[in-house]
Amino acid sequence: MRGGELFLRPFAWFRVFRGDYGTAAEFIMSIPLSSPTPAPHGPVWRPWAVPVLFVLGWLALYSQLQTAANGFAAYLFALLGIDPHSHLASALSFFMFEVPKVLMLLTLIVFIVGVIQTFFSPEKTRAILAGKRHGVGNVLAAALGIVTPFCSCSAVPLFIGFLTFGVPLGVTFSFLVSSPMVNEVALALLFGLFGWKIALLYMGLGLSVAIAAGLVIGRFNPVGLVEPWVFEISAIAATETVPSWAERFAQGWSHVRDIVLKVAPYIVAGVGVGAWIHGYVPQNFMAHLMGRSAWWSVPLAVLIGVPMYSNAAGIIPVVQALLGKGAALGTTLVFMMSVTALSFPEFMILKKVMRPKLIALFAGVVTVGIIIVGYVFNAVM
Repeated sequence: MRGGELFLRPFAWFRVFRGDYGTAAEFIMSIPLSSPTPAPHGPVWRPWAVPVLFVLGWLALYSQLQTAANGFAAYLFALLGIDPHSHLASALSFFMFEVPKVLMLLTLIVFIVGVIQTFFSPEKTRAILAGKRHGVGNVLAAALGIVTPFCSCSAVPLFIGFLTFGVPLGVTFSFLVSSPMVNEVALALLFGLFGWKIALLYMGLGLSVAIAAGLVIGRFNPVGLVEPWVFEISAIAATETVPSWAERFAQGWSHVRDIVLKVAPYIVAGVGVGAWIHGYVPQNFMAHLMGRSAWWSVPLAVLIGVPMYSNAAGIIPVVQALLGKGAALGTTLVFMMSVTALSFPEFMILKKVMRPKLIALFAGVVTVGIIIVGYVFNAVM
């Protein structure tokens, strides 16, 4: 980083916080946080200096977050005359702690994921899955979906790329289900908020649904329901270069700038809903509506979740509040799965390459799988 850029950076950030998002944000995003082409004879530790300092600073801030949030809440309640034991105080306390907590977790996770994803490009994923048969191919595709970049906007190019590279249709669907539902951000946030058991459980359930959905669709093999022009596209062999560690870290910073700013509104909205549930919804009511004994809770959770458009980072605070109010764990995870894996916007995008019957088959198989998982899990837990 050049000295002039280091000097101007604080002023650019001040302009962003002041409200001048245009030129200031463009200036910040244009500044490389690590050199993409380090000197060949430079110190080996140089690319690692900023990431290590970032992680150490993150740990120091995160360790004091609860104390700072409690102190700020107490000051705010005293200033505004809010009863600390009221429903409003409970909701505000939840909001003021969870927003920075989830954003901090997301920032660290997205940086690490951005570095990891430099090892798993879409081209490499297609090459690994090309020619794999059903069964092993479905398992491999679902596993690769965890670490491969994916969002609704990339559904069409990935779908086309997989088919043109010879990936079977059922294997492709296993990837399409797994990648948004069992993505690494969701797993890391679940681990940070609920512990490794819940994160591992969610991963196992999500992979089971993805593998089963791909196997069922592969059994039907509805190739005729794919738009014919998809198969007329010739596969293009892409050459890959091995990036340096400085370039991998630069990719991590790029993910932080792009993803955290894009996801932040969903997080604030999700925490807001979670705060309302935490502060105002009676615990007995939520236990009755989404409890283990309510047979309708699992399909109801799916019906509520499908119309919602969010991602794992935005829906996890809602999940946290539901569990805190007595909702069954299986029902709550079903709700999260339906939001992330069965979104209307993704269906509208996939309509460009699939016939409506294939989209309905895809949605129906995934829905049935999610409902079965919810009932089984509520029965054994």
